[in-house]
Order: sequence, then structure tokens, then C-alpha cells
Amino acid sequence: MGTTAHVVIVDGPDDLGERARQTLDRLERRWSRFLPTSEVSALSGNEGGPTVVSADTFDLVSQAVDAWRQTDGRFDPTLGRTMAEAGYDRSFDQLDRGEVIGTDRHRPAPTPEDIILDPHYRAVTLPPGVELDLGGIAKGAAADLVGAELLADGAAGCCVNVGGDLRVMGESPNPDGWRVSLGGETGGPRVAVRLGTGAICTSTTSKRRWTSPAGPEHHLRDPATGRPADSGLQTVSIICATAIQGEVLAKVALLAGPSTGGDIVTRAGATGLFVDDRGRRIGLPDLDRFTIEEPLVSAR
Repeated sequence: MGTTAHVVIVDGPDDLGERARQTLDRLERRWSRFLPTSEVSALSGNEGGPTVVSADTFDLVSQAVDAWRQTDGRFDPTLGRTMAEAGYDRSFDQLDRGEVIGTDRHRPAPTPEDIILDPHYRAVTLPPGVELDLGGIAKGAAADLVGAELLADGAAGCCVNVGGDLRVMGESPNPDGWRVSLGGETGGPRVAVRLGTGAICTSTTSKRRWTSPAGPEHHLRDPATGRPADSGLQTVSIICATAIQGEVLAKVALLAGPSTGGDIVTRAGATGLFVDDRGRRIGLPDLDRFTIEEPLVSAR
């Protein structure tokens, strides 16, 4: 999925680390839009026809469509073609960022409104013109799934960080919970938080940047216009129950901006930390009950 993963396991069988690696590899083979043999690529290439997919993929697409509905379209998984036309058509480490790439077009997301989900056959049908980009929500789903599998396979606890979507479960190495640092993606001071169970998910416009004929680009898009998000926020970190929820809230808040984004996160029963375009840190209500002094795990 074009990112890195960090897994910390507390106790359990010696091979749990390898099992986690295998699960992440399997999920990437299914969910990456950069692999032509993935299930996501098969869906996007079969416009107008049903495609039978694995249970994991069917659940992920269903959750992505639900998130689109629940956020009034602010979260949209149908930006695949938009991202490719803007130049982000391969894993980011393979992009030639020294050159102007992509086109000068900004295509709005077609929306998942007409995606057909058939749970009986686990079949997904994309309308013509719809290509999926599940990269963000796939990272959150992977963190949740790997964490649940590790506990089911005998781990006493675990911390799974997939590209900034971090999920902790069970026992931690410290009696007061897992310790995570936030807000340092742009080089500023970090905020250290403590979490017993749940998720911390971070999205930022400061990374995954390149230049197209239309100008500077980054990977976080406004579905209504297809343009890079420009809301006054550069980094959003969300503390909530699951990594899927945190991933969706982080993207929506970053798109909505400090005031509206903060309201959306608070109404969802979550909290977090915003960093605006001037580098100022904005703590949301209830963040104080998670903050501590010294971080031991970095959510990057």
C-alpha cells in the first residue's frame, strides 16, 4: 500500500511477528491500486461488471461506501482516476519528484453512489468511470485486522502502526499504557499521549508531495473538486476507538479545516491534535486526559 508498518507484540508465540508480516503482505496484494493483480485493480478495470472479491475486500469497500454516506461525501473512495491523472499512479517511492508529472486536470470524484454491493456472492460492481483509491482506509483496516489477529493468536497485547494509522490492543509494555508522540511531522515540537486501547491516526499534507502541470500537488484531495486539500490544516491526528474510524475522521477533518473539522471530530466522540499551516498546534477537547511527558512510540 505504498507505506511502512511497525508492529510491537507483547508476549505470545515466537512466530507472531512473521504472521503479522504475512497478513500485511496479503492485504497489500488485495488492496493496493499500484499492483495490477490486486483485487482493487481488478474492480477498477471491470467497469460495469460484477467482480467477486475476498471477504476482507468486500468488507473494506462496504465500509468505505458507508463512510462516504456518513460524512456527507467529504470522505470519498472513488478518487483513483483523479490521483493517477495528477501523477500519483504508482507507489510514491517510485515517482520522479524531480520532474513535472501528471496532467493539468483536476477531476472531481465520481462518488460511490452507484456502486453495487452483493453480499450473497461477495460481488462488487463499479459504474463506468469509477476507480477506487482505498489507500488510506485500507491502512486503518489493516491495523485493526492485524491487531485482532495477533490477540486471537495468543499475543497479550500489540501495537500495529500502518503508515500513521496506529491501533493498540491488550497489554502494553508500560503499566500506564502505550505512549505515542504526535504533531512532529513538520519538524515542530511533539505532544506525547498515553493510550490503553484504541487508535491514533495521522494524516498530513506535508508528505507525499510532487509537481504536476497544474502546480504543487499532494495526496489528500477534495472530492468535490479533485484539487489538493487547502483548509488551513497541514496535519491532523485523531484518537478514537478503531483505526478505520480514525483514518476517516482524520481525512474529513483535514479537508474541513480547524473549526468545522474540530466539530466533526468532537461529535464523533473522538479527540485529537491539529497542526495548522503556520505550525500552530490545536488540541481538541479531551486531549488533555491522554497527554503525558515523554513519548516512547512515534506515530509517523
